[in-house]
Amino acid sequence: MAKKAVKAEPVAETKAATFAAPTAHDYEVILAPIFTEKSYALLDAQNKITVKVAPLANKIEIKDAFERLYQAKVVDVKIVTVNAKEKSRGGRYKGFVGGYKKAIVSLAEGSAVDFFKE
Repeated sequence: MAKKAVKAEPVAETKAATFAAPTAHDYEVILAPIFTEKSYALLDAQNKITVKVAPLANKIEIKDAFERLYQAKVVDVKIVTVNAKEKSRGGRYKGFVGGYKKAIVSLAEGSAVDFFKE
């Protein structure tokens, strides 16, 4: 009797993504997370995080800095410049709310960032 050759199925290797340690420049690029109702909806539905970034930062710098700071794999980065707005201060006096630059960072499947660690 001849034995059947059993074909071994290839095992998918899952490597844990390793990231470099954050540098001082990373803290200058990513300034703060933005917590609004819209940003929470993006986080829940599409795994996207909204952060305030430096005015001169580009997409590549933001992606690299975010991965090093939060140890999460980034898939895509969208940038939005929020313009300054004029607001009235009691009807008579005008004031301004400053503009800033924000980035919407899309995380890879299985990646997550916990901003509220205990």
